[in-house]
Amino acid sequence: MMQRLWFRRLAFCGAVLAFGVVVLGAWVRLTDAGLGCPDWPGCYGHLYPQPGGEIGKAWHEMVHRYVAGSLIVIIAALLSWAVLRRKDPDQPLRPVAVLFGVVCFQGMLGALTVTLKLKPLIVTGHLLGGLTTLALLTWLAIKPETHAVQPPPRGLRTFALLASAVLCIQLFLGGWTSTNYAAVACPDFPTCQRSWWPAMDFRDAYVLQQGPGVDYEGGVLANPARMAIHFTHRLGALVAGSVLLALGMLTLGRARSRRLAGAGMGVAAAVLLQISIGIATVHFGIPLPLATLHNAGAALLVVSMVWLLRALWPAAAVVTVPAPAAASQGMPRPGVPEPPGGVIPLRRAFRPD
Repeated sequence: MMQRLWFRRLAFCGAVLAFGVVVLGAWVRLTDAGLGCPDWPGCYGHLYPQPGGEIGKAWHEMVHRYVAGSLIVIIAALLSWAVLRRKDPDQPLRPVAVLFGVVCFQGMLGALTVTLKLKPLIVTGHLLGGLTTLALLTWLAIKPETHAVQPPPRGLRTFALLASAVLCIQLFLGGWTSTNYAAVACPDFPTCQRSWWPAMDFRDAYVLQQGPGVDYEGGVLANPARMAIHFTHRLGALVAGSVLLALGMLTLGRARSRRLAGAGMGVAAAVLLQISIGIATVHFGIPLPLATLHNAGAALLVVSMVWLLRALWPAAAVVTVPAPAAASQGMPRPGVPEPPGGVIPLRRAFRPD
């Protein structure tokens, strides 16, 4: 029991670090420091930035890399722990293996982000990979239900999975908006360029391949395409926000445990906070702190959804029932060992609705 506790604590440290990596990555992107160190993993051939040039941007990029490197060490330690204790039925192994695979893929995307000069598809994938890493670490850090609880209301799990898919699409739209520098394309709210439906170019807005040798720093799309990206992100926020808020309120109203009710409240609060930050970011002219906070809000949404899913899918619970009267009277049946304490332990795992 104590060893599983320390495993969850290590996973929690990793989740906090992953949250920091996501926010630092946004800070690097928003300060145009993604190419502050044009080589990888070092910076102009050194382990740390050297004096000269745009050393401020170089330090932004390298601090992000240092924190990401520390996160890799923690995840490697979690994998080693899980492998060494793989015979323990309560020790998760597959999620940790998937987590290690994701973070290795993240390292490759980090290198390609620099070598392909901030290609939007790579940078967006890097952002989604960071959020996936955060989600997996959060899942491992949360203690599952270990006592007998009532199964969640019918249909709530299906709705939660649907809401998770909607959130993933919205995260992609947000990442695509950021990596194409389309946040400033609609400087007013709720209209865009003082129009409810401005002249937009959807054909070029989601072209994934722009050709080799293109430097994407600052963006390469024309303003009509950027407006289409930004406007789509707003529409997605309206849909995703409505779905997630409905999920949170429905969970809060139908929850049969304090933990599930708290998870529903957390999702609803995270949605309202993120919408408020998004509106404020546009209203105040997309200041750097608010734009960075908007990315932190997205990470908080991911954490709150994982918290809810963890509450909806508890671990197998141990249930005890009275032993047969014969056993309790000291007359065990032939070939059947007497249960300790006069109870028979049973394992029960909830099945999806």
